[in-house]
Amino acid sequence: MLGEEERDVLAENVAGLPTELDPERLEAKQFDLLMLNLQLCVLRRQPGYTKLKKQVVEIASALEEQATIPIIRAELELIQEIQTDAWWQDVTVGMLENVRKRLRGLVHLIEKRKRKPIYTDFEDELGEGALVDFEAFRPPDSFEKFREKARFFLRQHQDHIAVHKLRTNHQLTETDLEELERMLRESGTGTEADIERAKVSADGLGLFVRSLVGLDRAAAKEAFSAFMAGRMLVGDQIEFIDMIVDHLTESGVMEPARLYESPYTDLSPLGVEGLFAPGMVDELLTVLDKVRRHAAA
Repeated sequence: MLGEEERDVLAENVAGLPTELDPERLEAKQFDLLMLNLQLCVLRRQPGYTKLKKQVVEIASALEEQATIPIIRAELELIQEIQTDAWWQDVTVGMLENVRKRLRGLVHLIEKRKRKPIYTDFEDELGEGALVDFEAFRPPDSFEKFREKARFFLRQHQDHIAVHKLRTNHQLTETDLEELERMLRESGTGTEADIERAKVSADGLGLFVRSLVGLDRAAAKEAFSAFMAGRMLVGDQIEFIDMIVDHLTESGVMEPARLYESPYTDLSPLGVEGLFAPGMVDELLTVLDKVRRHAAA
């Protein structure tokens, strides 16, 4: 037990000695604070979640632009996943903590000219302390764990015939669905209960798997080839189609209602109906429905 005199000696002669550890970068600490605030929003259902989520997505986007740097390229899969809507569905504190640990050492590599809009300004002010109640914390949902395990497993098996069909927009069969279920079960990725819940949540196992592996970009563009053939589309219309292709590449399927939401309403307040004639809107919806039906037997 150290006495008061010994503590004074340590404070005067030892505390100021240099450490062998490199000082942490300010950018990493700022990222820690951002992720902590986001975790608190998830735990305590506080306002501000959307704004903080947007900042994390912007950081991931800026990191992706620096993907030529090896240590960023090593985390590229996670960086790209963070930018998808699917990743944020039922996001857990554990998922956010994983992001914090894996990306905090990379954020300083973002080009300085792009950092300003990413972080808010923090003043060096010491406010009143407050207790944070973590009683509301719950372990990550077991189904969310299954979703993450399934995403990782399926992306490692994209050459499997059933997964390949889903990625390339070929019609799935009942045999393919049975094979997907067998793979997930026998690999230990999920239980019978997990797989049944996946079927219910996504209107079928094929659609669930498609949402995890996405659609090959070439296949997504091919789905709209007949629609675009022989038509002289204007710039906004082409950009609108490109955004649909981006969404299908990331999420595999698309609900028609999304065509009336941002970012599509950024091109026209009326969404798809503001840029395309009624007959063309029907054709677009038919394409989306066909892409969806290909993922169901």
